Amino acid sequence: MSEEESTLLAFENVFSSKGRIRIIKILSEVGEMHISGIARHVKLSYTTTNNHLQKLKEAGLVQEKKFGRVRIFRFKNEDQRAQKVKKFIDSWGE
Repeated sequence: MSEEESTLLAFENVFSSKGRIRIIKILSEVGEMHISGIARHVKLSYTTTNNHLQKLKEAGLVQEKKFGRVRIFRFKNEDQRAQKVKKFIDSWGE
């Protein structure tokens, strides 16, 4: 598989789900949030939200911080791809 095919597959994997898109949108707006709050905002179960967040972590768009049992997910604004995704989301809402 070429690098271009791999990149396209990763892109499709991230943006092929409405749930992941909603999670990206909320985290790009608020910056960071605990997993239960994300699940409530996007109206998905905890388990489904967790699965989506793991894929977004693998893609490098979000980062996880743990404080005991509390898991906080943060949109990675310092990542160039994340910046472009945020810019796209912001421009779409205009």
